[in-house]
Amino acid sequence: MTEYDYWKIFPRMPKKVTIGDITIRDGFQHEEKTISTEAKIFYGEEMIMAGCREIEVTNLGNPEGIPQFRDAQAVLTHFRGERFRKNCERRGINPDDITFTAVTIREKAVDKAIEFKKQGIGPDRILMMVSTDPEHHFANSGTTLSQYWKEVERCIKKASDVGIKMNGTVSTIWGSPITGATNMADAVEFTKRFLELGAHDIEHADHDGSASPADVYRYYSMILDAIPYPEVHLAHFHETKRIAPASVLAAMQAGICRFEATLGGLGGQPANFLDDCPVKGTGEYYYRDPRYVGLITMEDLLVMIDEMGIEHGYDVDRVLWLGRQMEKTIGRRLRSEAIYNGRTEKNGHREFARPGLKKLAEKLGEKPGQLIPADWTPQAVLPERLRSKE
Repeated sequence: MTEYDYWKIFPRMPKKVTIGDITIRDGFQHEEKTISTEAKIFYGEEMIMAGCREIEVTNLGNPEGIPQFRDAQAVLTHFRGERFRKNCERRGINPDDITFTAVTIREKAVDKAIEFKKQGIGPDRILMMVSTDPEHHFANSGTTLSQYWKEVERCIKKASDVGIKMNGTVSTIWGSPITGATNMADAVEFTKRFLELGAHDIEHADHDGSASPADVYRYYSMILDAIPYPEVHLAHFHETKRIAPASVLAAMQAGICRFEATLGGLGGQPANFLDDCPVKGTGEYYYRDPRYVGLITMEDLLVMIDEMGIEHGYDVDRVLWLGRQMEKTIGRRLRSEAIYNGRTEKNGHREFARPGLKKLAEKLGEKPGQLIPADWTPQAVLPERLRSKE
């Protein structure tokens, strides 16, 4: 007989996951209008109050290229301030349990994180990124891979010296928007290289939605065979074909337990236009229609995880409310379905019941809860040709 227990079929499948929120960094970086510092602080803080314990709050790169984050210092200052600590304490949250991450693609950004750390407002964790496709890597960093690895080596050392953890991000695992197909084995090797240099954890990123669920399962199985510590690995999926939830499921089946998402599925390549002016970003967009890109939606992912009975630590209803507010902040319909359809109601919606069923059943002499005619056998008998051969 078929095994029906999901966790017996996939013994590496987690019963508890961590879902980081990266809305106010990755989510907002693709927006072509300035998001206020107040909104960034509001959504970051509210997501923490709703259960988030791993959060990306800003990008410390050159604000000439990514002006959306010219308020990086103000945002970091808030989350290290007394007001935030008191808000946490009122909710029974220990602020020291929260990991604040800032993106630092190049060494100057790492140096800025270190300086902020010395001032008492620095991030706990920073992020540097390599792509297995040299062309994609050059588009993001302006360096060759060999140049960049040397930079990573220096930066991990100097960050570690002041108590900042380094996340190593590996991109173009399943394909590149520039050169196409890539080799997953290269990404496994890059992962090992980051860890050899002293990275704290690894983000495995599908930055353009290239991944298929089958290849996701295959890749994460390769990763966990090579480095069998699930807490080291973080899955990052962009949504371009409405298959990211299937990729998350495949990753969990392989044994991955850390993910990240954004409210409304916001995010994508850094904007090359802001308000009324073109900006550098990372150049031309990789997509025919940049409106239909972004990450997996936090709201829908949480509902899926929650309804599977997997522990996640969030107040789901609060996150759904925040998703509805985000549509007002951004000014358009975003990509979450769950903020409108909600969670599956186990008690149903009795207000939609049609009147008269009880009276009709009584008139016909049926017993309460009767599902088939009274003179039928309790169990259906299949035709011989359709019966199990076992």
